[in-house]
Amino acid sequence: MTARSATGSSVPMLPKIAIVVFLLAIVVALFTGMYYMLKDPSDKRRTVRALTWRVGLQLALIAFLVLAYALGWIQPHGLTQR
Repeated sequence: MTARSATGSSVPMLPKIAIVVFLLAIVVALFTGMYYMLKDPSDKRRTVRALTWRVGLQLALIAFLVLAYALGWIQPHGLTQR
């Protein structure tokens, strides 16, 4: 799955979709942990498990970003260039 950028080059969309999925999963894990912390006082392990998933997903996202940059799948967009 590719899309054409403004410069006409082919940009792979799969890594970008994977990044969005990672971010959504991190947000879901964060809110799940918050829900368990506020509404389920009987079993605190569920809160810890949800927040552990969030941390694991964040580490996986960072590793994926480093790998994608190293393989050339993603590139900085040059916001700071003038």
